[in-house]
Amino acid sequence: MFKTQKTNAVRMLEVANVAYTAHEYDVADGEISGVAVAAKIGREPERVFKTLVAEGKTTGINVYVIPSNVELDLKKAAQATGDKYVEMLKSRDLEPKTGYVHGGCSPIGMKKLFPTFIDETALLYESIVVSGGRIGLQIELFPGDLAKLAKAKLCDLF
Repeated sequence: MFKTQKTNAVRMLEVANVAYTAHEYDVADGEISGVAVAAKIGREPERVFKTLVAEGKTTGINVYVIPSNVELDLKKAAQATGDKYVEMLKSRDLEPKTGYVHGGCSPIGMKKLFPTFIDETALLYESIVVSGGRIGLQIELFPGDLAKLAKAKLCDLF
């Protein structure tokens, strides 16, 4: 099923026996935004979800999974965590905290299981696509399986 180096995200899916489809895409053009990736793998941008990491004043690191064609509403993000406010984690802090780099951050298989929130629009689709844990790899799976594996809450995030 998978021919290249496995990522933590892929390993976790396999250990949990979760069905998924791997989508590899060319990164030579440098276009790695969620909308660009959606076009490269032939999926609608609203079904390709990006993983964002933010830090709350009292809650610490939180993970947000939203469609690639929208922006995270930081007020709604804070409300989901019960914090007064959250701010996006600086790019330089992403890998040390999560184990993933910008553009290849998966909600599955981070160094630690952080509180995770998936936008409720994920439930509109039979399957959604998230990062597979490296630039050039996406994984498609059932939204419920992602929520269960990431121990995520579904809520309005944009």
